Amino acid sequence: MQTPATYMDHIRAILRLGLPLIGGHVAQYAITLTDTIMLGWYSVAALASVVLGGTYFFVIFILGSGFAIAVMPLVAEADASGDETSVRRITRMGLWLSVITGAVALPVFWFSGGILLALGQEPDIAQLAQEYLRIAGIGLVPALLVMVLKSYLAALGRTRVVFWVTVAAALSNGLVNYALIFGNWGAPELGVVGAAIASVVVQVVSLVGIMAYAMITLPQHTLFARLWRPDWDAFSHVFRLGVPIGLTSLAEVGLFAASSLMMGWIGTVQLAAHGIALQLASLTFMVHLGLSNAATVRAGNALGRRDSDHLARGAIVALVMSFAMACLAVVVFLSIPNVLVGLFLSPTEPDRDAILVVGVSLLFVAALFQVVDGAQIMALGLLRGVKDTRAPMIIAAVSYWIVGVPCGYLLGFKLGWGGEGVWLGLVVGLSTAAVLLLRRFWGPKLGQLRDEFAK
Repeated sequence: MQTPATYMDHIRAILRLGLPLIGGHVAQYAITLTDTIMLGWYSVAALASVVLGGTYFFVIFILGSGFAIAVMPLVAEADASGDETSVRRITRMGLWLSVITGAVALPVFWFSGGILLALGQEPDIAQLAQEYLRIAGIGLVPALLVMVLKSYLAALGRTRVVFWVTVAAALSNGLVNYALIFGNWGAPELGVVGAAIASVVVQVVSLVGIMAYAMITLPQHTLFARLWRPDWDAFSHVFRLGVPIGLTSLAEVGLFAASSLMMGWIGTVQLAAHGIALQLASLTFMVHLGLSNAATVRAGNALGRRDSDHLARGAIVALVMSFAMACLAVVVFLSIPNVLVGLFLSPTEPDRDAILVVGVSLLFVAALFQVVDGAQIMALGLLRGVKDTRAPMIIAAVSYWIVGVPCGYLLGFKLGWGGEGVWLGLVVGLSTAAVLLLRRFWGPKLGQLRDEFAK
């Protein structure tokens, strides 16, 4: 009989899986962060347009990435039970679904300017955002394919390559951005268009690199042989799990997208400050996301082994680690807010002082939701690991759209609290989700699994 894993065993395992994933997410975040910093130094209008365009792109990306995220627990479970055939079938159909999603989404990028205008954005900013999105949208397919292959490799415990591929992508993005946004090294000065071209180049290079790694190191899975052949059982399995995951993620990202739209209604300065504060909050979220991915893999392994005690101990460890990181982020945000916001702005920017005032106030609010933001994504990761996706989808929709968005609008506009009120709506929505998702995992779901495994 196998000896039960101790808490220290779980800590080591989560760190072994999670640290490279955290590094990979931080490196991925660095791509967006580089865009934000460089465009903030280019002009406030460019920064505001890419905040808007980047949010627009990310909403569509996160919906499509539900299929990629679904690959992770399914492959982890199949690997734990020694089913290599299912590993291949699941990953292939994740690739299929990602290509289909990217193709369907292209018109939404092409006509983005009119959509943003209809959503109440300023015409000049909407036009710049459309110029960005018409190019950046081409990169959606390779970006989703990279996500599928990262999930496949992470589920097999090969997280270091995920980290190094993403680091290489982040460095490449910075170099291409520096050349094309500002016109350095003899390149044309393209502003937001240069940032869009850089993102597409990076996504394609990342895809080639991660495909090469998978083919060389895991030839037994023959992922890309006869890729054109459909496997409708695996397709249906990934689709059924991926759609709720995508919609759940969309509900959360939609909360932040709605806050971006509402900040755009207030003004360009407020939208630029919102973008900066959101980038800083996103950095800490990447840590929680990496830990959540590790928790998903560990939960999927526990499901494959039918070991509820292993699942519960791993969940406790993951949640405590996330809480510790959230507390550290709160200290940093409250200690040096001016320094953090100032990194994104040129010293000669005319609106620098105004953006600093708004950005610092938003960063104070961001400190409020660090713990609950970490808790809700950890709970989601654990539930996805045990293939529980429909109830979390409903919880997310209620928490973010019935509670969070209306609260943000009420506090920001009806009560006149402005940007701070919009962000307080984020706090309320995330807190509601955290409480309900944690209750779902520790209550009915874990109890159901204990009963099933005992049979």
